[in-house]
Amino acid sequence: MRLVLVGPPGAGKGTQATRLAERLEVPHISTGDLFRANLTEGAETAIGLEAKRYMDAGDLVPDEVTVAMVRERLTHEDAIKGFILDGFPRTLSQAGSLEQLLDERGEVLDAVVEFQVPEDVLVARLLGRGRNDDTEEVIRRRQEVYRDETAPLLEHYREQLVSIDAVGTVEEITDRVADALRTRTR
Repeated sequence: MRLVLVGPPGAGKGTQATRLAERLEVPHISTGDLFRANLTEGAETAIGLEAKRYMDAGDLVPDEVTVAMVRERLTHEDAIKGFILDGFPRTLSQAGSLEQLLDERGEVLDAVVEFQVPEDVLVARLLGRGRNDDTEEVIRRRQEVYRDETAPLLEHYREQLVSIDAVGTVEEITDRVADALRTRTR
């Protein structure tokens, strides 16, 4: 199973990706984890150091650097029978790069899972984390940026899109995703 998870900050993508990866026996590949793995002390990679240059300057890491990290990660043996991408693609350009990469491998995405959560619920969840940088104003701005950047992706993936109500217990949401994927792949 080859999946992409999309949803606003606080929707539970990371939690669900971990649970789904265990159920489906495929790796959960997070771009944040990829950046950290490529920058681990003593194991820095050239691509990781390039990404660090942008991050240290407060800039977004360019698509070609992110795509290169994802490309390399998908060559690992554990990703042969599938994967769950979390945090990638974020833009139409990245979606095109992913399609090209999969096409080169003779693969396609099975589904793009969108986690839907009302903004007030997201704000409450994120404020509940108690992080210093999680003010209501910052959280609402992140939601706005997500909507602006992701709307084109949702339209792009319309044929593969599976939308999930991501309000409820962790287990209820996992079951909803699993049920939706079972229905889709029949």
